[in-house]
Amino acid sequence: MPDVNTPPPSPARRGNGSRYFFMALLGLVVGVVASVMIMRTLEQRRDPYPEAVMHVMSAHMRALKDNVTQNRCAATDVIPHLQTLRTLANDIEPAFKDMREDATFAKHASELRATVDASLASPPLNCPGVQAVAAKIGRACEDCHRYTHE
Repeated sequence: MPDVNTPPPSPARRGNGSRYFFMALLGLVVGVVASVMIMRTLEQRRDPYPEAVMHVMSAHMRALKDNVTQNRCAATDVIPHLQTLRTLANDIEPAFKDMREDATFAKHASELRATVDASLASPPLNCPGVQAVAAKIGRACEDCHRYTHE
């Protein structure tokens, strides 16, 4: 029969390492979640509209250049890109709210629309024509970009 006055054996003393590890892991997870939430909040403050207009216009300019590279310069290959560029050119002033009242900016946007309108009125029928049209539109874009970065 065991002695009733003898205390039960104490469990082996464990270190605090697992507690520290758990707390560090918890802190890391909370930090990552907070960082993501802060980044999303800051991202929502920025208006994606101006950047989106420029990205889509750039994609259609690239498509025109790719058409030349692939020797696909028929009007049916080119006109859809020109039409989209023309539609997007209408969005330039609304997209850049802080510059819409600037007369020079408005002039550059208007010149871009006029260039694309001329290209649609007399669409290019061969690859050298598409190259020339893309170059004219590119110059109109560069004029505005040069002005806005001054």
